[in-house]
Amino acid sequence: MSRYLISHWEPETPSFWLSKGRSTANRNLWISIPALLLAFAVWMVWSVVVVNLPNIGFKYSTNQLFWLAALPGLSGATLRIFYSFMVPIFGGRKWTTISTASLLIPAIGIGYAVQDPETSYPTMLILALLCGFGGGNFASSMANISFFFPKSQKGYALGMNAGLGNLGVSVVQFVVPLVITAGVFGGLGGEAQVWSSGGMTKEMWLQNAGFVWVPFILVTTVAAWYGMNDLASANASFAEQAVIFKRKHNWLMCWLYLGTFGSFIGYSAGFPLLIKSQFPNVNPLQYAFLGPLVGALARVAGGWISDKLGGAVVTFWTFIVMALAVVGVIFFLPNAGTAGSFTGFFWMFMLLFAGTGVGNASTFRMIPVIFLTEQQRAAAGKGAAAEAQAITNGNKEAAAVLGFTSAVAAYGAFFIPKSYGTSIALTGGPEAALWCFIGFYVTCVAITWWFYSRKGADMPC
Repeated sequence: MSRYLISHWEPETPSFWLSKGRSTANRNLWISIPALLLAFAVWMVWSVVVVNLPNIGFKYSTNQLFWLAALPGLSGATLRIFYSFMVPIFGGRKWTTISTASLLIPAIGIGYAVQDPETSYPTMLILALLCGFGGGNFASSMANISFFFPKSQKGYALGMNAGLGNLGVSVVQFVVPLVITAGVFGGLGGEAQVWSSGGMTKEMWLQNAGFVWVPFILVTTVAAWYGMNDLASANASFAEQAVIFKRKHNWLMCWLYLGTFGSFIGYSAGFPLLIKSQFPNVNPLQYAFLGPLVGALARVAGGWISDKLGGAVVTFWTFIVMALAVVGVIFFLPNAGTAGSFTGFFWMFMLLFAGTGVGNASTFRMIPVIFLTEQQRAAAGKGAAAEAQAITNGNKEAAAVLGFTSAVAAYGAFFIPKSYGTSIALTGGPEAALWCFIGFYVTCVAITWWFYSRKGADMPC
C-alpha cells in the first residue's frame, strides 16, 4: 500500500483530530491552496490578454475578443462536471498532481501563440478552451479538501482553500500587466512585440502572460505529488456519487451557488471590458484586479463568519446586499447623455464583489451541513455502525455536491460577459443585463429563506 494513502480517517473524533488529523489536514490544505490559485490564474489569463491583442497587431473584432474572454468560462464549467467526481475515483493527491500539471499546456501555448500576429483565430480559440483546465480544478480541489476536515471546521477550510485560491483571478490581473512590460525570461522568452495605440508605441512581451506561470506550476505539481495524501474513506465510484442527482438540495444549492460564485467569476471575467466600454477614458487594468481581490479575501472572512452565525443566515443577507449593489452600479453608469460616475460605479462593484465572496463561503458552508444532516437523520436510532456510516456517506455526497454545484456556477464566467455584450448590442448599454441579475438575486433570497433560514425551515443550516 502506498505510504501516501491514509486508510484510517476520523476527523469527527476529537482525539484523532487533535493527535494527528489536524496536522495532516492542514498540510494538504496548504498545498491545495497554491495549486488552486495557479488554476484560477491560468483560467482567467485571457481577461487581460484580450485587452492587449489589438495593440500588437492582431486583427480581431470586438466580438471575437469577447469570445476569447468568455470561452475559458464555458470550457472550465463543463470540465468541472467531470472533475467533480474525480477525487473519489483517483484520489486527491493523484488528481491534484495531474490537474495542476495540465495547466502547463495552455500556459506554454499562449506564450508561443501571442508572439505571432498571424496566429489563426481558431488556434486562439483552442487555447482559450484549454484554459478551462484551470476552471475545472476548483471542483476537484474543493471536494478533496472537504474530506479532511470535521463539520465544525469545514467553513474555515473551504473558505481558505477557495478564498485564497480565488486570489488567482486578482493575481493574474495584477501580475500580467507588470510582467509583459519587460523581458523577464531573456532570450528564452522570445523577442518583444511593438505595442501601438493613439500614436504611442512601446515594447511589450505579451508571451510572459503565459510563461510566467510555468515555473510555479512545476513546483506546485511536485509538491502535490510528494506532500499530499489520498484518503481510503473517500473512495467512491461514479455510480455511488451519482445519487446526488436525486437530491433536492443538490439542485437548490446549484441555483444559490450560481448566484454567488457564478457572479464572482463572471464579474471578474467581464470587469475589464465593461470598464473599457462604459468609461473609455479609464485604464481598466489599473482597477480590474481589485474586484477579484476583494471577493477572494471576503470569501476567507465569510467562511469564518458562516461557522459562527450559520451559512443560511449569511447567505440570505448577502443576496440582499448584492441586489442593492447592482442597483447602485446601474445608478452610476453613463446614461441619457450623462457621463456617469466611475467612482460610484467602482465602489458599488467593490461591494458587489465583497458580497460574492462572502456568499461563496456561506453557501459552501451550507452544503456539507445539509448532506451530513440528511444522512444522520436517516440513521438516527439505528445503532453506532449506521451512524458512523452516515458520516462517511454524508461526506461523500457533500463532496460530490460541492464539485457539481461549482460546475454549474462556473458557467457564470461565460454568461455574464456575453450578457453584457448582448445587452450593449441590443440596447446600447449593459443595464438590461444588470436588471436580469437583480431579478435572479431576488429568487435566491426567496429560496434561501424558505428552505434554509426561516424559522421552521426544512433544513436549517
